[in-house]
Amino acid sequence: MDNQSQGLRLNKFLAERLGVSRREADDLISVGSISVDGKTAKIGEKIDKNNKVCYNGKIIPFETDFLYIAFNKPVGYVCSRRAQGKTPTLYELLPRQYRKLKTVGRLDKDSSGLILLTNDGNFAFQMTHPRFHKEKIYEVELDRPLEPLHQQMISDYGVMLDDGPSKFTVIRNLKIPLSRGFRSPAGRDLARSPRGARNELPKANGRERRDPRKTVSEDSYIVKLTEGRNRQIRRTFAALGYKVTALHRTQFGKYQLTGLAPGKCVIIKP
Repeated sequence: MDNQSQGLRLNKFLAERLGVSRREADDLISVGSISVDGKTAKIGEKIDKNNKVCYNGKIIPFETDFLYIAFNKPVGYVCSRRAQGKTPTLYELLPRQYRKLKTVGRLDKDSSGLILLTNDGNFAFQMTHPRFHKEKIYEVELDRPLEPLHQQMISDYGVMLDDGPSKFTVIRNLKIPLSRGFRSPAGRDLARSPRGARNELPKANGRERRDPRKTVSEDSYIVKLTEGRNRQIRRTFAALGYKVTALHRTQFGKYQLTGLAPGKCVIIKP
């Protein structure tokens, strides 16, 4: 077959496998990072399954079985493949067959909730690049109630940070925060735990402590944003004098965290 007339465009192939834009793929080709059958690739080149494509000397498989996973990350785990000091990585909680997948975006160690993982670079790119405006929804708890003026400032005008203005929608959370538990498909509330086990509330002064999941806190809010800057929510509230005490992601694009126990994962469809 004549690759130049019937094959797959090399930049499209690289975009799908590496999670970059086609323009970025062309840049990789231009600087000589890509080779086809041992020769430096050219802009506009086409390939098929018989060609061996390499990125910096490493083979990029032509045919790949793409896999997509939703994972409920507990607090206390990082999203990197390697543990950071004594802090474990979420990959320790994943079944072995899923440990080669890459996270789509990240949550910091102190945050919990929905993380997507995949080996489809194009999917990861479309979920994380700002131009696609994928909405992310979080339940956020602060150390004290948010002043109405500050709430309006964040939602309507934004707060200036070191890396530019930060603006997102913030509203009062009028339901039981998922950061304090999750609801199973059967409707049973379970306390947050890496294994999804029930946590018994300890007694204080001989009396049973009030279950915080049965009340709506005045310091709990819903945050909706389409950006994904590093620790953006925490830094935005900190700039106004607040500390985020809990941050839990419940939705990423069309994917929602429903009935999935902390530390567990499920296969999803793109």
